[in-house]
Amino acid sequence: MTAPLVVVDVANVIGSRPDGWWRDRAAAATRLRDELAATMAAGGPIGDLTPPLDLVLVVEGRAGGVGPVPGVEVLSAARSGDDAIVEVVRDRGADRPVLVVTADRELRGRVAALGATAHGPRWLRR
Repeated sequence: MTAPLVVVDVANVIGSRPDGWWRDRAAAATRLRDELAATMAAGGPIGDLTPPLDLVLVVEGRAGGVGPVPGVEVLSAARSGDDAIVEVVRDRGADRPVLVVTADRELRGRVAALGATAHGPRWLRR
């Protein structure tokens, strides 16, 4: 069986904690990436899923320069982060479980129409 795909709406997840992320969005995205990479390297879990899994962070705007690290792919959205997330789900989600982490209700509906499950930021940061 193919590993589950977890797609993270980084702007939405970092925006869920009032920790000063707005002062440096790239640094906030980097902290989230590094936190998730360390969790993956230690064997998880990410939310309630344990590796192996494919973890894709979608960044946009001023966080666009954040790069990947082992275990965590980072995709910089050319325009809309939501559209990029939908594309990832559509293009890579066939024949495996897909989970999208976002609190954005419209995005949740769009990915659900493609067969993905959505959870809010708290799922990721338990």
